[in-house]
Amino acid sequence: MVDPPDRSVSGRGSDFALLSRRIAEAGLLDRRPGYYVVRFGIVGCLYAAGWAAVFLIGDSWPLVIGLAALLAVIFAQTALVAHDLAHKQVFRTRRATEATGLVVGNLLIGMSYGWWNDKHNRHHANPNHEDLDPDVSPDVLLWSKEQATASSGLARFIGRRQAYLFFPLLTLEGLNLHVSSFRALSKPAVKRRGIETTLLAGHVVLGVGAVLWALPLPQALVFLAVNQAVFGVYLGCTFAPNHKGMPTLRGDDRPDFLRRQVLTSRNVSGGRFVDIALGGLNYQIEHHLFPSMPSPNLRKAQPIVRDYCAELGIDYQECGLIKSYARALRHMHEVGEPIRATGRVKSAA
Repeated sequence: MVDPPDRSVSGRGSDFALLSRRIAEAGLLDRRPGYYVVRFGIVGCLYAAGWAAVFLIGDSWPLVIGLAALLAVIFAQTALVAHDLAHKQVFRTRRATEATGLVVGNLLIGMSYGWWNDKHNRHHANPNHEDLDPDVSPDVLLWSKEQATASSGLARFIGRRQAYLFFPLLTLEGLNLHVSSFRALSKPAVKRRGIETTLLAGHVVLGVGAVLWALPLPQALVFLAVNQAVFGVYLGCTFAPNHKGMPTLRGDDRPDFLRRQVLTSRNVSGGRFVDIALGGLNYQIEHHLFPSMPSPNLRKAQPIVRDYCAELGIDYQECGLIKSYARALRHMHEVGEPIRATGRVKSAA
């Protein structure tokens, strides 16, 4: 994981150093082993119970659909555990971190830990930078009017109404993570390729096999479809509020570390329920500034970071969950305006 700078430099670069000292003095960078023992235990028990229930529900359609959705929520919570592992929040040693991350990421949720970690590191180093952050590179969705103007093919077709299509498209995000993981592992240069591929294949074979074994074929197919759709929507709803609709950067536009992380991020308020549902990622500003900070400490870090930003006159964005989605969707709709405008011109001609 990309670590923040930890030394003072002249000018704006020293701004983060002072904040970092305040956070360290508050003890908020210290490990939380007790918390993670409890969290791993709860998520692990829920994961095992969810799979056990697959063999007990019979062929009742309501139970099949309900359990598929519930297991998707458990998968997403497992993915949030993998996120904390990738950020080195849990263990002190690299070996323990990577070994656990491979099991949780590849085997339990079917996502390449190494591929996702590399992608996520690049996002953290340059959030919302169109040239450097893979999360805002133009693909199926577009994140700036410049991307919309230059778009073609499927991205241009979807970009016209992408705000309306965003949540429906999230139903495919779970499948996309699996496919992208296998594609990444098909490259010979990938580190731990054999182990990652074996664990990833194990997730698919064991997971699909268990469902097909436990349920009649029609229910099994619906179970898998609902499970992956809800999993994708949950993950998308976890990550979308944090940066979508915030300023994007291009070219040489690269502020100092403190401003680069704060100005491109948005916190989501909502109390303990939101903390649990989003795995602490609702404190996105604090998480980006201190990625290795244990997630339960982010809530305590927030007032320190918020007050410090106020001292420096740095805009610190926070809003409720629903409003964060509204802002993200409004931004996506505005991004598609150049495409819609071109269509209106052609129609008028």
